[in-house]
Amino acid sequence: MDEVGIAGRTRQLLAERGLRLKKSLGQHFLTDRRILDQMMEAAGLGPEAGVLEIGPGIGALTERLAMAAGQVVAVELDDRLIPVLNSLFSGQPHVHIVHGDVMSLDLSRLLRDHLGNCNPICAVANLPYYVTSPILMRLLEEKLPLDRIVIMIQKEVAERLTASPGSKAYGSITVATRYYAETEWVTRVPAHVFVPQPQVDSAVIRLNIRQRPPVEVRDEALLFRVIRASFGQRRKTLLNALSTGVVGEGKEIISRVLLEAGIDPKRRGETLSLEEFALVTNRLDEVARN
Repeated sequence: MDEVGIAGRTRQLLAERGLRLKKSLGQHFLTDRRILDQMMEAAGLGPEAGVLEIGPGIGALTERLAMAAGQVVAVELDDRLIPVLNSLFSGQPHVHIVHGDVMSLDLSRLLRDHLGNCNPICAVANLPYYVTSPILMRLLEEKLPLDRIVIMIQKEVAERLTASPGSKAYGSITVATRYYAETEWVTRVPAHVFVPQPQVDSAVIRLNIRQRPPVEVRDEALLFRVIRASFGQRRKTLLNALSTGVVGEGKEIISRVLLEAGIDPKRRGETLSLEEFALVTNRLDEVARN
């Protein structure tokens, strides 16, 4: 189905059900077949694969996932869309429609119940802009049995997730995400291919989940405190950013820790790689233990 066809069907389904999309839920439905093709290629599905789809809307992407994967579980927050989805997929027992909030559902149990025998398992989503970071970090931090995540998100957020140290887009979410996954840019998505049209462009990225982090830290919670503190005020040097009490040490000790890690205390957080953050964290941990 071409872009006009998908857009037309989207509008028709909404009109037939008397549905108005909720701005509060960030609902923008994709209507471009080419973007759907690219998302499917990035997901790399087969008959043994399982998919967790977040926010299926009225099922344009869900239909493609159902054709490619062995099992699909689609979580939709808007209760008005559940009858639409149930009707569309009533003849496909391998597609499970779940009404709920992905931020509060027991995702481990959901994957175990519906995708427990699948390999690989992939999460695919067209994420509302306002909840992109919380949903993504939940998928990563809970260490779910996911092999990859393919998400469509606001272009600026995608640029942050795939940024390099020292660039303007590089931030705490870049480093945190890199701890759990390798990030890849898939494609830019212009605003006009959505119904309704958002005010900004989007992008699709793929995150390949690491079997183990690329750095070793003894205190994972401390690592993320160091990262957050380093980016808390971007104009501050590392010495000043980390001396605010967030990591529990004074300026003299922080300066010594940075120098011992081979890092100039006058550098700013956005210039450090994940490996350098790990070095600082482990030195801080040694200081705290002694």
